[in-house]
Amino acid sequence: MKLSTRSRYGIHAMYDLACFAAGEPQPIKAIAERQKIPEAYLEQLIGPLRRSGLVKSVRGAQGGYLLARAPEEITVGAVMRALEGDINLVDCLAEEDACERAGSCAARIVWRRVNDGLRQIVDGITLRDIMNDDERVRSGKDTDIP
Repeated sequence: MKLSTRSRYGIHAMYDLACFAAGEPQPIKAIAERQKIPEAYLEQLIGPLRRSGLVKSVRGAQGGYLLARAPEEITVGAVMRALEGDINLVDCLAEEDACERAGSCAARIVWRRVNDGLRQIVDGITLRDIMNDDERVRSGKDTDIP
């Protein structure tokens, strides 16, 4: 499985807002430059993040975007769902009629367990956790990924 560009860039953008938007709105251009995300693509991602209540916009000359909630209240899973929709590794987990074998497929049980594990992980990681991990890595205290 490979994480989509939408999710990767969205998580980077949200992390950026958690780090740099301490009460001050951040323009798209600044976020895009710091995170090396194409500005036009980032503009496409901000809309769903705003509609899902993860970011808020501020209009005007000093306008931009802020987190709508504290970093410890926003999970990686919430960002992924805002950008991708529900997290399902295979179609048959969301729609039983997506596969003619869905009702009698032993592999579907495996997919559900893997999917549930993935959800548990992404819903257990907050933006604050990412900020803390980054601080440990930058300080040289922790270079291993758990």
